[in-house]
Amino acid sequence: MIQLATKHDDPEMKLSWGERIGFGMASCGNGMLTGVLGSFIMIYMMNVALIDAGILSIMFGLSRLIDGLSDIVIGNIVDHTRSKMGKARVWLLRMCLPMAVSLVLVFFVPKSFPSTLKYIYIFVIYNLANSVFLTFIQVPYFSMISLMTQNRGERGILGNIQQLFQAIGTILINTFFIPLLFLFSDSADNPNTQAGFTGAVIVVSVFVLVSTLITVFTTKERAGGVEMKIDKVKPSAAIKALFQNKYWVMMFFAVFFTFLIKIFMSASGTNYALYVLNDYSKFGLLANAFAVSQLGVMILTPFLMKKIGKSWVFILGTGLMAMGCIAFNFCEPGLIPIVLCNIVKGCGMGMSSGMAMGLVADSITYGRLKTGIEAVGMGNAGSSAAQKLGLGLGVAIFGGAIAWAGLDGRKAAQGIAQSKTVILTIRAFYNWIPMILSIILFVAFVTTFHLEHDLEELSKSRQGE
Repeated sequence: MIQLATKHDDPEMKLSWGERIGFGMASCGNGMLTGVLGSFIMIYMMNVALIDAGILSIMFGLSRLIDGLSDIVIGNIVDHTRSKMGKARVWLLRMCLPMAVSLVLVFFVPKSFPSTLKYIYIFVIYNLANSVFLTFIQVPYFSMISLMTQNRGERGILGNIQQLFQAIGTILINTFFIPLLFLFSDSADNPNTQAGFTGAVIVVSVFVLVSTLITVFTTKERAGGVEMKIDKVKPSAAIKALFQNKYWVMMFFAVFFTFLIKIFMSASGTNYALYVLNDYSKFGLLANAFAVSQLGVMILTPFLMKKIGKSWVFILGTGLMAMGCIAFNFCEPGLIPIVLCNIVKGCGMGMSSGMAMGLVADSITYGRLKTGIEAVGMGNAGSSAAQKLGLGLGVAIFGGAIAWAGLDGRKAAQGIAQSKTVILTIRAFYNWIPMILSIILFVAFVTTFHLEHDLEELSKSRQGE
């Protein structure tokens, strides 16, 4: 099999930049995938498939129950996988094609189907894509940070690269997806058509497939040989150990809140541009002000990490995100001021999300030293679950809220303005709720999160035994 990874098997040695970047490529595809699902699925379902937003939000909410089960099952499968490629990479190879195909099918609701059959189709295909195939990509992928290296510095770099490349994927969607809708649409004046979405999503799916394969062939798992006897750990024991690990629990909620903020901003962002600013094309400017600044800061965070540690970079990022949201409230509706506020928000998100996966890996190591049990698959299944909960619940909650507020997708085509309640709801999800969540994260972590210090002390005590 083709192998382009760093030419050594020592889990403590540094990785080459080629392998680091290769690892990040799958995250770029994942960023594009979650960007499409987060920003455009409600627009597609309401404006193209003509699905009721209230019923859709209930369906997405029910899907979270399936997600919770699938993450546990697939995390256990990864923990017990034995192959020549290791525990994780083999699943990326097996599942990248089904994932790409299912993404296209999510945005291809047959118009000829009666309403009931449409709802059944959406529920089944969405859960296949999100709860099965995406989980079989994400759980192994996040596990690779722990399996590629045991070097804590390298884990921090890989976690940052994962978020950096995810931001690149998001920027690509923000910049090119709407132009692709216009390019493939069979209506010159309306990009939101079935032809437009089909063509645009096929382009995204091909990129997801190729980027995932690049990760498969440019990385290597090295830590499996020195981990504890993970295959003998029962799933119940692994789950119990994780929930006894306060830092893993905190990182679970941190990842969940971070993704909830991102999805609230992206899901409401298209509606904010369309109904608050009355200019659909402004979505790319607002979204990229956030995403490009996030990307720029992520490039610098590894250097900052070496100075003050991953934990403090994360904490300062949540504080900066909160400051950007607070300032945004005083800058509406001026376009340039709110773009500047989104840049501040993006810088904060870049600092916090860039450190998140490295801190998750460190929390799993802390748990192993504390309890004697290391469940790499289960621990990262929790991280995957937190991301998908943020994605799914974010879309479901926003969809239910705007349905309650009375948003009508048909009004846009007729040039009729939405009600004041709808506008206030969109503004709340675009800025007010992310502000509250950022403040909660900042206060919780600045007062109780001491992972790196405690991990260092625990490592020293174990070495002395």
